[in-house]
Amino acid sequence: MIVLASGLIGAVLGYLTAKKRRGKGLDMAQYAAGYAIAFMILGLFLTLIVERLVT
Repeated sequence: MIVLASGLIGAVLGYLTAKKRRGKGLDMAQYAAGYAIAFMILGLFLTLIVERLVT
């Protein structure tokens, strides 16, 4: 669940970053995808850490 939430947050942040930099539609999509992937990887590590600490 953390992975999906962090991916969604990353996609929104990437979209907003590209929009702030006056990017076109494909720029916004690329930033959204890149940020989503990066945030999902961080979310995966966070999930693994939480699982190891709880069990």
